[in-house]
Amino acid sequence: MKNLPLIDVAIILLYLAGMVGVGVYFSRKNSRESSNNAEQFTTASGQIPGWAIGMSIYATFLSSNTFLGVPGKAFGSNWNSFVFSLSMPLAAWVATKFFIPFYRNTGEVSAYTNLENRFGPWARSYAVVCFLLTQLARMGSIFFGIALSLQALTGYPMATIMVVVGICIILYTVMGGMEAVIWTEVVQGVIKTAGAVIILWLVVDGMSGGVGKIIDIGQADNKFSLGSYAPDFSQPTFWVILLYGFFMNLNNFGMDQNYVQRYHTTTSIKEAAKSVWLCVYLYVPISLIFFVLGSALYAYYQANPEMMEAVRLQAAADKLPGGTQEAIQQLAATLKPSDFGDKVMPHFMVTKVPAGLLGLIVAAILSAAMSTISSGMNASATVFSVDIYQRYIKSNLTDKQSLRLLYVATTVFGLMGMVTGIAMIGVKSILDVWWVLSGIFAGGMLGLFLLGIISRQTRNVEALTATMIGLLVILWMTFSAQIPDSLAYLRSAFHPNMIIVVGTLTIFLVGILLTKIRGKVPEKTEEQTVTGA
Repeated sequence: MKNLPLIDVAIILLYLAGMVGVGVYFSRKNSRESSNNAEQFTTASGQIPGWAIGMSIYATFLSSNTFLGVPGKAFGSNWNSFVFSLSMPLAAWVATKFFIPFYRNTGEVSAYTNLENRFGPWARSYAVVCFLLTQLARMGSIFFGIALSLQALTGYPMATIMVVVGICIILYTVMGGMEAVIWTEVVQGVIKTAGAVIILWLVVDGMSGGVGKIIDIGQADNKFSLGSYAPDFSQPTFWVILLYGFFMNLNNFGMDQNYVQRYHTTTSIKEAAKSVWLCVYLYVPISLIFFVLGSALYAYYQANPEMMEAVRLQAAADKLPGGTQEAIQQLAATLKPSDFGDKVMPHFMVTKVPAGLLGLIVAAILSAAMSTISSGMNASATVFSVDIYQRYIKSNLTDKQSLRLLYVATTVFGLMGMVTGIAMIGVKSILDVWWVLSGIFAGGMLGLFLLGIISRQTRNVEALTATMIGLLVILWMTFSAQIPDSLAYLRSAFHPNMIIVVGTLTIFLVGILLTKIRGKVPEKTEEQTVTGA
């Protein structure tokens, strides 16, 4: 590695080797215990303690989108995105009261089997496609985030970094299955939290004037605001992010295979509920630390204008590869902090973090990426195996064939995640891209699920009609900006983060309305049907 001291290189390589070693350990353990089967791969045979599942869910939430995207967002704007975290307790309450008992009682490892039981094969297939697209968007944004950071440290191309990290993730996920994923995430949750605290301490310690100066600069530039409280849904106001966060977290806890699969790895409903609440108790305050870190970095760079100029020039150079120095400087002069927020923390690490600590922090960033990607790969492989291959191609698989299928699917989804990450190179904000894509893909899935679990009278026809209408609304909101100026009145007035809110409510409410209408139409009796009345 070009810019890293030898001790940091050793720490990073030791961490990567350790993660692969975990996969090898659980692979051998399962072989010795004769439990190396599909159930062990997907649910760890339901023997994981609730606290470990909670740490695992927390580690999945605390991805590199949080580790890099949140400080970058706070650096470039304010704490508006923290409202997402504030919505988690309400979504967790709904999940533990209704969703977890539902999934545990059905016994289905797939989150989407119930949709087929309620509305038919089309509903299950639709939800599966939405989930897999969401996972590709998530894995791609996380691959991109880790590559963005390591490129600044090593100088290696982002695509190369994604391939190397991706291979390590694929190895330990394929070899160890869900048990390896969970226990590595427990370790990764501790490492990434420690990494954030270390960086924050270094920023505060290096700041002339300390915490008081950081607060003064932050208050002067409105860095601690949670956003406008005006009832405006065309901007990322407090209410828009609160609604987005509630619906997105409801989707995470209630429909996302990453989490639903973990509910089956615990010993009871009570342990599964405890795991969700442990995640909330950890994530809300820890996510706040990342916002504090972003504001502290903003104050630090404002107090050191030469560093601000350096990162601005680097951002301009990245936007104009091969451009002349004059052109880069002209572009740099136009860039605002929101245009290069994601690049600030990697720049601080390169210039201010001492040897030894840098390796630990890079390991923390790696762990932030690896935990979410590995769980996404495992969940995607499970959904593909259960909901696609065994549903439409071959249902009577032997246990050996099921396990082989899971190995292949895990590898393929890992590779697809890498390709998606490479395609994202050059985006402005990791967090913005992930939020928009996840809202688009998750909206219809959540609305259909809520319709199925709440309205027991809704039938296939009403559900299909509501889903088609909801999908049209989601597509309209997604591509509204491409409508020509001559038809500007047809554009959506909502902020993109409202896509999941409007899409979910459209499917659910239209389904309820159609069910009510059908209930008011008197059905023909058997005698009327025979006589043609």
